[in-house]
Amino acid sequence: MEKVKKKRRMPLSSVSIFHYVKLVYRSLLLAAVVVYYIVKRVHRVDEKIESLAESPVVMAILGSVFAVEMIFRMIPSKLESMGGEKQFARFYQPTGEAEPRLQSAWVTFRVFLAWVLLNGAFGALYLAGVFDQWIMIIISLIYSVCDMCCILFFCPFQTWFMKNKCCATCRIYNWDYAMMFTPLAFVRGVFTWGVFGLALVLLLLWEVRLHKRPERFSECTNASLACANCKEKLCHHKKQLRRFLRKQQIFLKTQTEKLRETLRREKDDDGKKNDPTDREP
Repeated sequence: MEKVKKKRRMPLSSVSIFHYVKLVYRSLLLAAVVVYYIVKRVHRVDEKIESLAESPVVMAILGSVFAVEMIFRMIPSKLESMGGEKQFARFYQPTGEAEPRLQSAWVTFRVFLAWVLLNGAFGALYLAGVFDQWIMIIISLIYSVCDMCCILFFCPFQTWFMKNKCCATCRIYNWDYAMMFTPLAFVRGVFTWGVFGLALVLLLLWEVRLHKRPERFSECTNASLACANCKEKLCHHKKQLRRFLRKQQIFLKTQTEKLRETLRREKDDDGKKNDPTDREP
């Protein structure tokens, strides 16, 4: 009998490991700030918690972590996804094609509009006094965790808006920090505006390079973006996760059906026992 060959599991690439590390420490930062905020609220129930200047250590840690991340993104790195690295000359491999094919401006505008509307609502709640400064910080940290989830697990922008095949070909990959820190634009302060300003610099560099060197951003003109030359294998890990979740879904469905069948049989048996017509005379 011929043995069924098992599919070889794709090992994690260095890029994936780097992003998992970022996911872990961003999640820890989020959890720490949430706990810190709750403690402050418990001790100051009747007061508004507004001033970020009261927590210089927390602000310094958050500012340093994300400033280092953004500065690191401005230089070429083999640990970052090709989605962000394609802007640099060292990662450009000409295919011989002359005309790059980029996603339409209308698609990117839809993403921009959706993000502005979402964060405009948060901004309105902040200006109305419903949210305080720490809530806006927490929203940004939630975005930072979701950013890693988009890369590693599921990206709503890819699925619902951009329709690109993977992160490597994403037109808005380096929009992430500007999107992440959009809530901070409403909060006046050196830390908040400093971080948001650095994120805008990163976004501006991306857009300038895209308009000056569009051939670097298209798979048809840059061979580095082709699946055959991919070394990070992020899409493989997403597929592995989807297969795992699908198997668990099938398993749960099967177990649920078995349980329902068992309960149905027990109910039928109880009904027969209690039915007087089935009793012997």
